[in-house]
Amino acid sequence: MAAKKADKYIPRLKTRYRDEIVPELMKQFGYSSVMQAPRLLKISINKGVGEAALNKKVMDDAVEEIRIIAGQHPKVRRARKAVSNFKLRLGMAVGVAVTLRNEKMYEFLDRLITLTLPRVRDFRGIPDKSFDGRGNYSLGITEQIVFPEINVDKMGQISGLDVTFVTSAKTDEEAYALLKAFGMPFVRRDAA
Repeated sequence: MAAKKADKYIPRLKTRYRDEIVPELMKQFGYSSVMQAPRLLKISINKGVGEAALNKKVMDDAVEEIRIIAGQHPKVRRARKAVSNFKLRLGMAVGVAVTLRNEKMYEFLDRLITLTLPRVRDFRGIPDKSFDGRGNYSLGITEQIVFPEINVDKMGQISGLDVTFVTSAKTDEEAYALLKAFGMPFVRRDAA
């Protein structure tokens, strides 16, 4: 039984976090304990599908795309209240979401940084202004075709999705340092 545990696969970024990033953050922010260092708790992938009210196939396509991208079956999100202007009824399917944790989270982050983001047209980095004030970061991807797992020929229409990184950081500065250490290609945009 002990031999099976030793053979368990550990993602590259998880090992890097433990061996390199934690000591770097401890030195940078003056933490006295390893447990004070911020860590990535989960990654949420969300896709709004407003057209699903008119066409059920759009929702099926969205579920399949998120399942392929995340490697995990997503949950269909439903409307909490009716909005007549949008022809939306209570309980109608309006989006798809999945939450990644542990090994799947680190694998997705690795693929996002090394494969997906460089495939974005005219990519110059991601903005550093999308932190929420509590150490979480949100990233909008305008076209799902930048993910190498998506087959463009079998896809119905091009649409975007949102990726949210939830960290245990107390401030945006700590979260920025954590994500930057993982290799997120941030671009500093000076306030004009």
